[in-house]
Amino acid sequence: MGLPEGSLYTALELLIASCCVLGNAVAIAALRRTKRLREPTFCFLTSLAAADLLVGSLAIPLAVLVDGRVETSAGACLLSSCLLILPTLASILSLLSIAVDRFLRVYAPLRYRRLVTEQHSWLVVAACWGAAVLLSFTPLLGWSQQSTVSPAAHSPVSSTSSDFSTSSNSSSSSPSAAVCLFTDVISMSYLVYFTFFLCNLLPLCTMALLYCLIFRIVRRSLRDMAGRSGTPNADSRRYLKREGRLAASLAQVLGFFALSWLPLHLMNCVVKFGGPPVPVAAFHVGILLSHANSAVNPVVYAYRIPRIRQAYLKMWSQATGRPWFSQPGSSHSSDNGTSSKDDKL
Repeated sequence: MGLPEGSLYTALELLIASCCVLGNAVAIAALRRTKRLREPTFCFLTSLAAADLLVGSLAIPLAVLVDGRVETSAGACLLSSCLLILPTLASILSLLSIAVDRFLRVYAPLRYRRLVTEQHSWLVVAACWGAAVLLSFTPLLGWSQQSTVSPAAHSPVSSTSSDFSTSSNSSSSSPSAAVCLFTDVISMSYLVYFTFFLCNLLPLCTMALLYCLIFRIVRRSLRDMAGRSGTPNADSRRYLKREGRLAASLAQVLGFFALSWLPLHLMNCVVKFGGPPVPVAAFHVGILLSHANSAVNPVVYAYRIPRIRQAYLKMWSQATGRPWFSQPGSSHSSDNGTSSKDDKL
């Protein structure tokens, strides 16, 4: 039985969901229990981890259900489909907040330290989630296809920027309870024009520009300081190098997000604009790839950001009762063996 029939596809989705929940729960615990990780940037990372946790605990189970596996009313199907989109939009807005935060930190460091606080960051996080709810529930305001829901399975391809599925061989005898398929209730124009072009592609381009500006500012500032001596210049160089490293790590998180989601969005565009038929298996692979991004992020945090890695190790030692020893590249040293000042990410 192939992916469209559901056995392997469902098994892989459940495996990814388990990894999402476990990994991001640990990430959130590490970020909130460690005082050194309560800076503004890490508030936004907590928001991103929460969105990824929702992918595993909410979006993936619903994605399996709207794959033509249950019979429900059009309204319930539409609500479930909107919930699938929510974690993706929350993720993209959290990533955008991180990029803006890092840009302000290098563009106006003195003003940043004076104005940006943890409380302000949480207000921004709340605004991001509020905007994500409004954007993801837009179909409930009328941009949907509720009238097209029918008892029989329809489209050979169902997909979304968040989760979508293919129709199977389901049927229903009741007009009030029909097989729930994502693209029976969510318009492809909403997925392509609104969700992809406006809510994903535009923020991705903005973030790419911001990270380019960050790297340019860091390189230019380091070049201007070259040859100067004195403690203030040495501290400034350390600060800029630290900011450059963290920006590179966060840009990698952004890159993984783009690579994981773009294939699915592009397949939606092919369907929307009447391109060649896209195999059902390709859509399922795209869905799995997009969900896998949420499971991989906690590993990327640990691999690329030393302070988060050390928080993980400390939690592990507390859970197992084994003593935790700092190692080079771990607690008091960065990956290149420099001092903890240089590693303060």
